[in-house]
Amino acid sequence: MRRFNLAVLAAVTLSAGLTAVPAQAHSGRPLGIENCTTAGCHFDVPPGTYDVKVLLGGDAASSTSISGETRRSLLPETAAEAGGRVSRGFTVNVRTPEGEPTGPDGTPGLDLVLGGSAPALADIKVTRARHTRQIFLVGDSTVCDQPGDPYSGWGQQLPQYLRKGVSVANYADSGESTVTYLSEPRLWATVQPLIRPGDLVLVQLAHNDKTTDEATYRANLETLVAGVREKGGNPVLVTPIVRRWFNSDGTLNNGTALLVNGLGVDHPAVIRSVAAAEGVPLIDLTARTKSLVESLGVEGSKAIYLYNEKRDNTHTSVHGATVYAGLVRDELVAQGLVPAGLVRVG
Repeated sequence: MRRFNLAVLAAVTLSAGLTAVPAQAHSGRPLGIENCTTAGCHFDVPPGTYDVKVLLGGDAASSTSISGETRRSLLPETAAEAGGRVSRGFTVNVRTPEGEPTGPDGTPGLDLVLGGSAPALADIKVTRARHTRQIFLVGDSTVCDQPGDPYSGWGQQLPQYLRKGVSVANYADSGESTVTYLSEPRLWATVQPLIRPGDLVLVQLAHNDKTTDEATYRANLETLVAGVREKGGNPVLVTPIVRRWFNSDGTLNNGTALLVNGLGVDHPAVIRSVAAAEGVPLIDLTARTKSLVESLGVEGSKAIYLYNEKRDNTHTSVHGATVYAGLVRDELVAQGLVPAGLVRVG
């Protein structure tokens, strides 16, 4: 079971004596605040996609964020004046396993955790979503729902940038290459049947293709693109985030940092080539993250990665994953892949 933060428990303002009562998803009626404690909420619902509407605020000034399931950021910190109320909504994907596809099942149902500097939840309604745009994520540890601090994938932070009506189904998994993602039954063979016409499928696989030759890598990307289209989905190829490895002149090196493997395969270049050949939208996250990391410099970029915590120059901190998710959001809007009205900015 997930442990709620004691600091949140002390800070949240809900009605005195409120107790958690499991909600059953059988009537079609909204499930509400009777399923919450002073730390968070649990809704006993089956796998599916759910719309959540929250009313934030209390007698004192408040500032509330909401995460859920395996540490997914669902709502950014939102302020409310003393005595005021602020309404927000988001859509959440509930599944088993609730985090990485090859990880533990997690807690059944929908779990939400209240955070922020002064959390206050006045009301909540949960209903099964009827008309939802789904964004599937196919990727590795830099994208996935990481189970524990201080790690975070950018896909874990992306939901907070999306309004009600868009759901993120993060099927990224640690350690996966294009080869293993296609061969592991819990990954592509599980994801592909779930894709519906109009769904977006973002594919970022490269970090673990260290021994994949160029022909195989290209063919695997083409297989994923064709598999998405077979189901009526819209594939989007994403070049990998850079690793934080600098040259002496303050630029990132052309090998480790920019994802050129030991066989000389330039993964971002191959992804760009496949996207052009297949007529697939491209999010050049390599170029975007390279520009950002080089602008921050050797010291400033440490906070993006886990250098300070783990001497890790590949995986991102919560802060870094949030920044990188923002870059993905910007590209989704700029390329018209997600309507601007369904995206949070700032």
